[in-house]
Amino acid sequence: MDILACPVCKGGLELSVDEENEQEIVTGSLYCPKCAQHYPIVDRIPNLLPPEQRN
Repeated sequence: MDILACPVCKGGLELSVDEENEQEIVTGSLYCPKCAQHYPIVDRIPNLLPPEQRN
């Protein structure tokens, strides 16, 4: 978590965990309080693309 940064504003990210196993986070999200962007974590993979590039 210390090396991850928001791709929009380079601010720090906060982790929210919905599901995890013994070793990793399966689903959840990362949130940037600086610019109010959410980044989903699905199947253990965080999607850190800016919102306009996600689809």
